[in-house]
Amino acid sequence: MVRPGDRPDKRGQPSGQFAGQVPENLLAERLGLMARSLWAEAGLEQTLLGIVGAAALTVPGARYAGLSTIERQRRIITRVATSDVVHTIDRAQYESGEGPCLDSVWEQRTVRLSDMAAETRWPAFTRAARDLGIASMLSFQLYIRDGNLGALNLYSPLPYAFDDVSEQVGLLLATHAAVAMAGARTELELDLALAARDLIGQAKGILMERHKLSADEAFRMLVQSSQDTNRKLAEVARDLAETGELPGPAQN
Repeated sequence: MVRPGDRPDKRGQPSGQFAGQVPENLLAERLGLMARSLWAEAGLEQTLLGIVGAAALTVPGARYAGLSTIERQRRIITRVATSDVVHTIDRAQYESGEGPCLDSVWEQRTVRLSDMAAETRWPAFTRAARDLGIASMLSFQLYIRDGNLGALNLYSPLPYAFDDVSEQVGLLLATHAAVAMAGARTELELDLALAARDLIGQAKGILMERHKLSADEAFRMLVQSSQDTNRKLAEVARDLAETGELPGPAQN
């Protein structure tokens, strides 16, 4: 397994096959199509669906597109896709433990696989891909400063389907997906923090009314219960709000 520091950081960079820049007018045309596709999307899932749809339509050579994400315990799943073919071919990667998507996720880089028939790096995966009619593939890592999120994967039934334009447009789409996912994660964390604050406030009110305590004294009671039970403060507050009882240490 490749570990951080084993090779230069290639996050957000083209693969070694990338030869140069794309003409600005051609790139602008594709970005315009992407922007119109995503403009009306609302919510993370719809945004991600819009991104894979835009990728399949606007990245030169792409027939199918999917987005794989890292879940708990480093498990990878296909979160959204433009076709059932994507789910099937991704499953071949996850089950065999090899393939461009996995290399892109864990090795922090862009991976271009030009010809499944000639590829030797991932034999189990390429056999499965050829059986499914996939001849070439392009994967981009989705990353933010705090960590990796997954990969944007593009597929084609034709060999050598992807070129430099494909990589540059795909990198921009992958960046958009990573930003959307990071923003959604931050929003979720904020929502959870606000919900926890409300629960703690409600629990403090119960203790203040029941025991004629000040706000600080009620909060200290909650903290003591949290320490005694080795549970998060918000969990203790939720129990008190739902049951009317303040959790205490387990009795032997």
